[in-house]
Amino acid sequence: MTFKAEYIWIDGTQPTAKLRSKTKILPGGPSGGVADLPVWGFDGSSTNQAEGHSSDLVLQPVFSCPDPIRGGDDILVLCEVLHTDMTPHNTNTRALLRPVAERFAAQEPVFGIEQEYTFFRGSRPLGFPEGGFPAPQGGYYCGVGADEIFGREIVEKHLDNCLAAGLGLSGINAEVMPGQWEFQVGPLSPLEVADHMWVARWLLYRTAEAAGVTATLDAKPAKGDWNGAGAHTNFSTKAMREGYDPIITACEALGDGDKPLRHVENYGTGIESRLTGLHETAPWNEYSYGVSDRGASVRIPWQVEVEKKGYIEDRRPNANVDPYVVTRLIVDTCCTALEKAGQV
Repeated sequence: MTFKAEYIWIDGTQPTAKLRSKTKILPGGPSGGVADLPVWGFDGSSTNQAEGHSSDLVLQPVFSCPDPIRGGDDILVLCEVLHTDMTPHNTNTRALLRPVAERFAAQEPVFGIEQEYTFFRGSRPLGFPEGGFPAPQGGYYCGVGADEIFGREIVEKHLDNCLAAGLGLSGINAEVMPGQWEFQVGPLSPLEVADHMWVARWLLYRTAEAAGVTATLDAKPAKGDWNGAGAHTNFSTKAMREGYDPIITACEALGDGDKPLRHVENYGTGIESRLTGLHETAPWNEYSYGVSDRGASVRIPWQVEVEKKGYIEDRRPNANVDPYVVTRLIVDTCCTALEKAGQV
């Protein structure tokens, strides 16, 4: 008896990393946990992670779940990339998140990430007619009907695949541009939300592939008067979920000193093309926060102000942001400030 394990990892492609995967056949049934799965290797010179004269790299399993595409006992295995001396590769951003998440675990940081993406068929977004443009954006958001919604069957299949895999998805919706959609992951801890997001992205590409459609996380997939694609990142700690002062402290911390620029520089490729001050964004080089303000860098939801507790939404991250990076930066910035303020 054997089963298939699809080993998934993040490569070294610049400026935006890609997902790679390959299949390992293992004896017996699935083990009791990811710790029982063997390490494996790959050719880093083919993934922009090594030179040809020393190209062996290691795949270290860190998260596994049922494979909803193959079914049965088959599994998906998310891996960290290591050198052969078992130290983290420089593209291994998960290894940088781990110590930060551990340091601030007592504050119970929780994330919900809204992953926007766009379907393409050929060179045009799904729903864009050949040789022209669709009606202006407006009716497509959370729309219904074949004249406004494109790709729903893929979206529903992707949702089913993620749920069958046990991933922490909390919803889906059609977005502002034709062929543009969103799924939400969380609320989960920093490592969990990022692990689940990467596997959900892999399942998105794989599900769309079977339909002959491409899914892209490009920050501005259609030039002109169309919304970009983001990964709005909702964040809270135990203190923020219990009181309003820590929420203001977190918002102020994200705007302190060089923090805005440092965050934006790590929030995804092409961020200047999306954060223009138009289309429900704040300018990339200006920091602001406000209640119920989708034109601010960070939004405090209206019900949070009413209830005087809850979470904040960082609206700056691009759709193509690395979730390990965005969670690390937000936890480090906000939890450090809350610790210094004695609001933990």
